Amino acid sequence: MAGQTEHYDVVIVGGGPAGLSSALMLGRCRRKTLVCDSGHYRNRAAQAMHGYLSRDGVEPAEFLNLARQEIERYPSVALWFGEVTDVIRAQGGFVVERQRAERVTARKLVLATGVIDELPELEGAAELMGRGVFHCPYCDGWELADQPLAAYGRQDVRGAGLSLLLTSWSRDVVLLCDGPAELEAELRARLLRAGVVIDERRVASLQAEDGRLAWISFDDGSRLARRGLFFNTGRHQGSDFAARLGCEEAEVRGCVVGRSGKTSIPGLFVAGDASRDVLQVVVAAAEGAEAAIEIHCELLRDDGVLPPSDD
Repeated sequence: MAGQTEHYDVVIVGGGPAGLSSALMLGRCRRKTLVCDSGHYRNRAAQAMHGYLSRDGVEPAEFLNLARQEIERYPSVALWFGEVTDVIRAQGGFVVERQRAERVTARKLVLATGVIDELPELEGAAELMGRGVFHCPYCDGWELADQPLAAYGRQDVRGAGLSLLLTSWSRDVVLLCDGPAELEAELRARLLRAGVVIDERRVASLQAEDGRLAWISFDDGSRLARRGLFFNTGRHQGSDFAARLGCEEAEVRGCVVGRSGKTSIPGLFVAGDASRDVLQVVVAAAEGAEAAIEIHCELLRDDGVLPPSDD
């Protein structure tokens, strides 16, 4: 009922791999835990996730369903689906405000809200995400091995680095600079030695055949056949909650984190893509579990069961 306040040991904001992994471990520690899941996931457009031992190739939705089924075995953990509207520091922990003016309190708070990729501003890019347009070659490079690939760099050295990375999967790699490239001579020479073609034509759009990327179209009317386009045009935090709480910020990561996801705010932890540069499902899940163990021990220290920590 709206207006009631329920109290938890831990509230986790984010129902992706990091949040669910943290909830699983906290459930096994018999900690009263709430997971708030907005339903927004970074890999929602992916057809499969990779690099997760025993789950390589599983559909993201299936992975989440399996994880939720496992968590349901632990009665101390509750899943709530909806948007968190605010998080507030309070005496003894945090207040988490949800839709419909609901509030819950928590002794500890985990932010597992992830990041949002900033897609190239190209016609067709959003529609082809997961179907020829990708952000991570470690996630999708294998499936495009020996196919014609492109790295979109927008005159940025990050695109050059990405194109060099792609040569592990294909010998046919083009760096799309989308205009004159300001590449230093040494970097240009490195690209040429690696067999990367530097293309400085202005990109007009991405075109599909049978629902997948097939062509890169340019402003001059020409086009280039490609089966995969990888981009590194930036990303930003999935929420501004860490900043609202006063966390020390660190560029894209949004919040400086220490061991086990601890932040500069007592009782606040950050796990998953929101905290690290290695943006892999398996890494996010590991961080969620690591944060949960530290939280459990911290709660025991707060209650006087364990001695104070040295850090």
